[in-house]
Order: sequence, then C-alpha cells, then structure tokens
Amino acid sequence: MSRTRNRCPRSILLACALILSGCQPAENAEVVEFWAFGSEGEVAHELAGEFERLNPEIRVEVQPIPWSAAHEKLLTAYAGGNLPDVFQLGNTWIAEFAALRALEDVAPRFESSAAKHDYFEGILDAAVVGERMLAVPWYVDTRILFYRRDLLGAAGVALPPRSWDAWFDAMARVRDRQNGFAVFLPIDEWEVPVILAMQRGAALLKDGNRYGDFLHTDFRAAFDFYLRWFREKLAPSETSGQVANLYREFGRGDFAALITGPWNLGEFRRRLADLDASAWDTAPLPSFDGSYPGISLAGGASLALAAGSTRKEAAWKLIEFLTAPPQQIRLYRLTGDLPPGRTAWSDPVLAGDHKAQSFRRQMDRLLPPPKIPEWERIASRIAAYAEKAARGEMAPSVALEALNDEADRILEKRRWLLERGR
Repeated sequence: MSRTRNRCPRSILLACALILSGCQPAENAEVVEFWAFGSEGEVAHELAGEFERLNPEIRVEVQPIPWSAAHEKLLTAYAGGNLPDVFQLGNTWIAEFAALRALEDVAPRFESSAAKHDYFEGILDAAVVGERMLAVPWYVDTRILFYRRDLLGAAGVALPPRSWDAWFDAMARVRDRQNGFAVFLPIDEWEVPVILAMQRGAALLKDGNRYGDFLHTDFRAAFDFYLRWFREKLAPSETSGQVANLYREFGRGDFAALITGPWNLGEFRRRLADLDASAWDTAPLPSFDGSYPGISLAGGASLALAAGSTRKEAAWKLIEFLTAPPQQIRLYRLTGDLPPGRTAWSDPVLAGDHKAQSFRRQMDRLLPPPKIPEWERIASRIAAYAEKAARGEMAPSVALEALNDEADRILEKRRWLLERGR
C-alpha cells in the first residue's frame, strides 16, 4: 500500500488547523476572569466557550459560585484586592459595591453601544447609582400574578382584573365559592408590601435616603391594603416554609392566585403537567390608579466591570457579548432568566409564549427599590414587621413605628458619612 494514500492533503490539514484555532483561545490569549452565581454560574462555561470561539485572542476563566456564598466571596475578594474582571451582581448589591468604589463606570462605553436604547428603562435604571452606570443588566427578576383561570371563571370572573380593588373583589368571590383561602401571599417576604407601596407613590426613605419614611400616609395606605388580605381571610397568615407544597396546593385549587417571579414559569409547567395548561395563566400586576400594568420591582442581576481590572477592554468585550440579544435568548433557554432588552422578546421562543408575555408587558412598569447599601437589611425588617402585623402579633401602627425606628438605626452610619461628605 502506498504511504501517500494515508496522508491528508495539505489543504485539508490547513482547514483543520484553521477550524481548531477558531475554537480555542490562542496560547498567548489575554485572560479575563468571570464569576457567575447560581444557575447562571452553571451555564457560564457554555456561554464563555462561544465567546472564546469568536474571540480567540481572549480566554475566559469562569468561576461558578452558589448564590449562598456569592456576597461573602465578593467582599472577601474586594478586601484582598482580588475581584475578578467581570462579575455578576444582584441588582440590590450594586449600591453596596458602588460605595466601596469597586465598580467601573461603564457609561462611556455603554453610550457607544448599539444596544443602549434596547433595554427597558426600569431595569436599566437599577444599574445606575447617582449619575454613574455601574453595571449592564443581564436578566430581569420581577413579580406578576399567577392565577387559576378556571377557578376565577367559575366565580364569574372572565378576565384578570386591572385594578387592585377589582382583584380583591374577585378573590372574595373565589373564597366564598370554595369556602377557603383564595390567595397565597407569603408573609415572610418583603416584595409585595414594597410593590404596593411603590404603586401608592411611597418613597420608602426620605431626606436623601437618610431616614425611613414608613409613617407616610402613602406607605400606611399600602400597608393597610396588604393586611386586608389576611384580615378578611382571603390569604392565610403563613410563611413560604409553612406551605408543604406550593405547586400541589395550587394545582388542587387550595388557592387561586399568587404573586411570584419568572422562575415559576418553568416550575409550574414541570410540576403541574397533569393540570390542563389552559386552567392557569399569568397577568401583569394591577394598579391603584387606573394605569396598567401597575408598577413591579426591577430585580434581577447585572454584569459589573471591576474598577481595578487591568484588562478592561477585553472584559468589556465579554460583557457586551453576554448581554447582547442572542445571548439573552440563549440564557433564557438555558435558565429561564428573562431578557432585559426589547429585541430578545421578539424571538419566537418568547413571542409565542402567552404566559411569558405577561412578563413582557410588566417590563414597561418597573422600578428599583432605594439604591443604597443598607437596602437589604431594611427590606428584611419590612418582611419581619409585615409578618407580625399579618399574624396579629402587632397592631399595624405599632409595627410601622418599630419599622421606621429600625430603619433609622440601620441608616445611622449612612447619615454620619454623608454629613462628613464621604
């Protein structure tokens, strides 16, 4: 046998070399460190691999981290001067790391981006602290209504109401017909009381976010409306941990509605496979003022560029790639995370999903909570006092007085720093 018959032609060898070089970073590639958390961390290698294929001069070192360890690990890295070039930040963490001067202002780079007008205003605002844009939205976590269409229909409600008063009346009909509860509102969560307060126009904090504003009439009105659901036995005074199986109870009709986030689109479809898909649906939040939808929270996560990075251009290139519409869609397919930009929502996987489109409509009415480092501590106290009031352990007025006092104590250091121009 001739030996030449076993050799690849030079043209084939060259083509193979080119293909391989396009799939792998060059040996002298610039290394960008990237930290991602939770389910995003689990798929980050896959996303980074596509980036490396298109940018062989850059190699991405991905470190997936559980959400439970993420905050502490970021703070430890900051203290040691070892923050990665690019890292995921929960939107309520941005202000904290801004105060540490750990984040690069990406506004100059973002201004030249073709995608700058594609983002929903509310979620883009969540990444801005003061006049600096300190991250780029990666995905959105907001709250809308999930409800049993069949149970509302049986109670004479054909369409999901657009006002809170009408929703309250609809749930009262469901309660009376079923002789049980109609709504599940976990009393250990702060999101619903805050959403209602924002819809009422409550500022939550005052005097430049130096003091709590939980005694304001707008917050009092929202808090009273929240507690009505429990006083009038439309919702049980239970925490999320007290419900044995949320999906089973929703599926068997123990309650007809809840306010929850995008992760439950996939969970409901998986866990309620035996329930006719037309029996349940989603809807944007109602409002108090006749607008529709009502305001919801601009939650989720963004991608930040470390101020101390020595590889800012390559790091920004990675951020631009990961936040571009095609990767927003890919992230949705992999994790169920909602895209923060309008273009991605025109993709058939979302445009053709009626239940997901309720989230799209909600995107037009999003607001972030106060952008201060102390917000999560204050939010936990909102949940704590809302729970006490919902259980009847504290009078609403007493709970709000205590909440306001605690918020003022939490903000004491902030006042001290601001008074000294820091």
